[in-house]
Amino acid sequence: MSSLPVVSGREVVKALGKIDYVFDRQRGSHMILRQQSPPHRRLTVPDHAEVAKGTLRAIIRQAGLTVEEFTDLL
Repeated sequence: MSSLPVVSGREVVKALGKIDYVFDRQRGSHMILRQQSPPHRRLTVPDHAEVAKGTLRAIIRQAGLTVEEFTDLL
């Protein structure tokens, strides 16, 4: 298992934007991303200076990526 990078919420949004996720809306400190092509997944990313490791791992899993694939997107 590779180690997770330390990233902000905005860096996560930018990385996921490279694989067809677009910013949909924001409610408070949570950004909602939507996948443009099927299966039209929705992801919630906290708009924090540093995303917690467990939260980041859950976002990566929900996006259908591995940690290595996500790190390559950064």
